[in-house]
Amino acid sequence: MTTVKTAAVLGAGVMGAQIAAHLANAGVPTLLLDVSADAAREGLERGKRLKPDPFFTSDAHTLVSTGGLHDLSGLQGRDWIIEAIVEQVEVKRPLLERLEPFVTDTVLLSSNTSGIPIASLAAGRSDQFRRRWLGTHFFNPPRYLPLLEIIPTSETDASAIEAIAGFADRRLGKGVVVAKDTPGFIANRIGLFGLMQVFRVLAGGTYTVEEVDAITGPATGRPKSATFRTMDLAGLDILAHVTRGLAERLDGDERREFTVPPVVEELLRRGWTGTKSGRGFYLKDPTGEIRALNLDTFTYEPAGRPRLPALDAARSIEDTAARLKVLFTGEDRVGEFLRATLAPTLLYAARIGPGVAYSPDDVDRAMRWGFGWELGPFETLRAIGVDAVAAALGKAQQDPADILSAALPASTTWGTPPGGADPALTRSGGGPTLKLARASRGVLRRNPGASLVDLGDGVLAVEFHTKLNTIGGDTIEMLGAGVKEAEANFQALVVGNDATNFSAGANLMLLLLEAQEGNWDEVDLMVRAFQRATMGLKHAGVPVIVCPAGLTLGGGCEIALHAAHVQAAAETYMGLVEVGVGLIPAGGGTKELLARAMEELPPAADALPFVQRVFETIGFARVSTSGPDARRIGLLRGADGITMNRERLLSRGKAAALARVAGFVPAQPRTAIPVGGPSTLAALKLGVHMAWRAGRISEHDALIGRKLAWILSGGGAPNAGTLTEGQLLDLEREAFLSLCGEPRTLERIAHTLKTGKTLRN
Repeated sequence: MTTVKTAAVLGAGVMGAQIAAHLANAGVPTLLLDVSADAAREGLERGKRLKPDPFFTSDAHTLVSTGGLHDLSGLQGRDWIIEAIVEQVEVKRPLLERLEPFVTDTVLLSSNTSGIPIASLAAGRSDQFRRRWLGTHFFNPPRYLPLLEIIPTSETDASAIEAIAGFADRRLGKGVVVAKDTPGFIANRIGLFGLMQVFRVLAGGTYTVEEVDAITGPATGRPKSATFRTMDLAGLDILAHVTRGLAERLDGDERREFTVPPVVEELLRRGWTGTKSGRGFYLKDPTGEIRALNLDTFTYEPAGRPRLPALDAARSIEDTAARLKVLFTGEDRVGEFLRATLAPTLLYAARIGPGVAYSPDDVDRAMRWGFGWELGPFETLRAIGVDAVAAALGKAQQDPADILSAALPASTTWGTPPGGADPALTRSGGGPTLKLARASRGVLRRNPGASLVDLGDGVLAVEFHTKLNTIGGDTIEMLGAGVKEAEANFQALVVGNDATNFSAGANLMLLLLEAQEGNWDEVDLMVRAFQRATMGLKHAGVPVIVCPAGLTLGGGCEIALHAAHVQAAAETYMGLVEVGVGLIPAGGGTKELLARAMEELPPAADALPFVQRVFETIGFARVSTSGPDARRIGLLRGADGITMNRERLLSRGKAAALARVAGFVPAQPRTAIPVGGPSTLAALKLGVHMAWRAGRISEHDALIGRKLAWILSGGGAPNAGTLTEGQLLDLEREAFLSLCGEPRTLERIAHTLKTGKTLRN
C-alpha cells in the first residue's frame, strides 16, 4: 500500500494553501504550485495570515515549498498529488493531462473539487491514471473541520481508496466518508438543502435573524455559530457560488430547491459578503457591539437575546436527542420552525441517501464532521421518531413515513465502494471510546462530576461530565477514587472524555461564593484537596495517562502536567490561565513547571533564564494554539504523544497506558528542587515593576506577578537553595489564598463568570 511521505498541492488559493498547511502539520513535506512561483509564495503567505491559523506552530510552514505550474518536475516521486485549482473543467483537464508522466502504480492522484464529477475530469486519461484517481473533498478550514469526503470512480483501485483513507484518518486526523460521485457529494447536498428550508421560512417574515440562530445553534445540537453567523464566516459569495454550481448539476424539481435566496442576492448586490467585508447578516460596529440585520429595512440593529421560552425551558435537558425531541414536538414558535425546516431536511436525506452514500451511517458522519451537527439526519430521526416527523410533513405522493422508516435499520447499506474497498473504512473511530465502554461494561462508580469506566484490558478511565468539564469537589473526589480503584483492581488509569473540551478549569462560581463569605478554611481545604488529587495522579502505583483535547485550562492543565504520560489531541488549547482571574495556579501547576525547568538547569548555571521562562508562561497566561504548540511552550514534554484524529484519542491513550504497565516504576517525590533564591526574586520583581511603570500591566497584575516571583524564586530560600515538592505546594497555596482575599481578584472572577472575558482591573 502507498505510504504518503511527500505530497504536492496544485493551486495556492485559500483551499489549496490550507491543504498544504495541514499536510505540513502532519509532518509531510509538501510542494505548493500555482500559476507562478510568486503566486504560490503569495498564496502561502496569505495562508499564514489567516485566522484561525491553518498551521499548528509558527514554523510548520517551513515544510511547504513553492513553485510555478510551468515546471512540474518537482512532482517526480511525490506520493500524493492534489489538484485544487479553479473550479472550471476546461482549466482542470489540461493540467491533469500534464500529470501523466508522473503517474505510477503507487502514486495517489486526487481533486479537491466541491462538485465537478470526478469521473468526468479523468476522461481521456490513461488506464493507469484512472486507477489512481479519485476525489478528496476537504471542508474549509481543512485543519479544523474533520470531514474528508473520498469520491472514487468505478475505475479507482481499492488500494488507492484505502491508502488515502488510512493516511487521512491517522495522519491528518480526518473523519473519512466514502461518497458516491454525485452533485455536491453528501454533506454539501444535504446541508445546503437544509439551509434552503431555513431561507424559505425566513422569507415568511415571522422569524428574525437572531431567532433563527438561537434555534439552530447548540440548543438543537448545532454549532454555536448557528446558521447566519456561519454563513457570514464562510462568505455569502461562496454560498451563492456553491448553490448555483449544485443547481447546474441537478435535474428537474430538485434543481429548483437550490436557488440563491433573494435576501442573499440583495446582500451580494450591496457588497455585504459577510465577515470579510465587515457586514453580512451581522455587523460589528466600531464600539465592538454586534448588530443584526433587520430583514424588513436592511438596516442593522443591536442583536438582543430572542425571547423563546421553549429554548430556556429545554436548557435543563442535557441529552441532545431528548432535548431535540421536546423542541421539535413543542406547540410553540420553536417547534413550528423545526417542523417546517428540519422535517423536510430529514425526508430529503432519506430520499437521496442511497444515491449519494453507501450507508445511513455515512450520511450521519458526514453531517457531524462537515457541518458540526451533534446528531446526523438519521440519528435525529431516531431521536424524534418517524411518526412525529411524518406528521410534520403530512401526506405526499409517497407516504414519507415509508421513506423514513426504510432508511432507519442499523443494518441498512446502499452498496459497496468501487474495487471492493472496505465500505466501513473508519467505522470504529479507532477503538473503544467511553460511550462504547459504558455500553459494554457499564459504569463502576459515578457522581455529578465524574465517572469511573472500565475500558477493558485492565484499564480504568476517569471521565469528567460537568458543563465544560469544570473541576469541583465531585471531580476531585473521583480522581482520588480512580487512583485507588486502579491500584487495587486495574493495571493503568486513563483520564479523558469524549467531550469537545477536556476541562475549562476550576469551578469559579464555587470559589467566588466561598471567598465572598470569607470561608477561608473551606477555600484552603479545596486547594489542599486538589493538590492531593494531582499529586496522587503523579505518584500513583499504576501508569496514569491523561488525554486532553480542546480547552485544557487552569486545573485541567494541572491534571495533565501530573500524568506519567500525556496523549493529547492535535487540537488541544492548553494553558495555566489563572492570572486572568487574579490568581496563580495552585493545583501543583506552578510547582511542576518550575521543577521541570530546573531539571534542565546545567550545573553551576544561572537559574534566572529557566525560571523566567516559567514566569512568562504562567504570568502571560499562555495558551497553546495546538498540541504541538503546547510542546513548544513546555506544557507537553517531548515524550508525550499527539493524536491527530480526536476520535482515536482515547484508544491511543489506552494503548499508551498498556505499553507502560510492564516494568512501571511510580514517580518518587522530589526532595531537592533547585530554586533561584533572592537574586532571581530581585530580577523578576524588577521586570514586574518596569512593566507596571510602562503601563503594560495593572497594579493588580503587578501584585500577582510579585507573588508568582516569590514562589518561583523559592519563597525566601537562599541562593542556590532547594525545596521539596511539598514546600512549593505550600507556597502555591499561600499565594492563592492571599489573592482570594483581594477585592480585585473577586471582581475579576465575577466578571469572567458573567461575560466569559478577562477583566484587567
